[in-house]
Amino acid sequence: MATNVQLSEFLASAVEAAKKAGEVIQKGFYQTKNVEHKGQVDLVTETDKACEDLVFNHLKQYYPDHKFIGEETTAAFGATELTDDPTWIVDPLDGTTNFVHGFPFVCVSIGLTIGKVPTVGVVYNPIMNELFTGVRGQGAFLNGNPIQVSLKDKLVNCLLATETGTKRDIATVDATTNRINSLLFKVRSVRMSGSCAMNLCGIACGRLDLMYEIGYGGAWDVAAGIVIVEEAGGRVFDPSGKDYDITVTRIAASNPLIKNSFTEVFSQAE
Repeated sequence: MATNVQLSEFLASAVEAAKKAGEVIQKGFYQTKNVEHKGQVDLVTETDKACEDLVFNHLKQYYPDHKFIGEETTAAFGATELTDDPTWIVDPLDGTTNFVHGFPFVCVSIGLTIGKVPTVGVVYNPIMNELFTGVRGQGAFLNGNPIQVSLKDKLVNCLLATETGTKRDIATVDATTNRINSLLFKVRSVRMSGSCAMNLCGIACGRLDLMYEIGYGGAWDVAAGIVIVEEAGGRVFDPSGKDYDITVTRIAASNPLIKNSFTEVFSQAE
């Protein structure tokens, strides 16, 4: 296992990389974007690709023998399967659709897993100037100040975040909207901000009480956020209530007080 000194170094390097990528995102945010379609509604821009190269090149100079998994260029960097080796898992621009539309929920997400366990997490939103950080065993922070999850213990007082996902076939859309319809009667309100990483950070700092997402892009959306939520006192789990599995694209997060009531209403909504 890494020492505290090593973990602090990993965090510092990840923050440097996130700040560099953040500058590129900030610059691109106010300019005309060249947009490509990855899928029906899934977009990618030159900024996504530029940020990923930048983050990986920055980290590789310090940690040449670590593994790297990224959203845009996994194939180019060779790693697709998560092993026990220290692995940087990066979403260079989470919230690409937001970025394209000039909606300020965009961030770079940099997570480090050691022994498959998310251990260091950095999520940086340069437009809102918010830097979320977490290191296993050392707490979670927003712009250097400690953060913790909310203390809500009744669903009716909770703000729930989710996303529609990128699939637009009728069965998926119906399942998604029916689930939301059902949950709307149980919680105070629902938000869809368009960034899984920002939703996790929202749980960590208490501005959201519950979040779930099914069928998100991959581990790069959540690797950093998981550390930040858990270090802020939150829980990360499968929406059904089972243990979370990073290889399956189903995630939920909440404060510990509300987790059981949420998984109960979630299974009723299925």
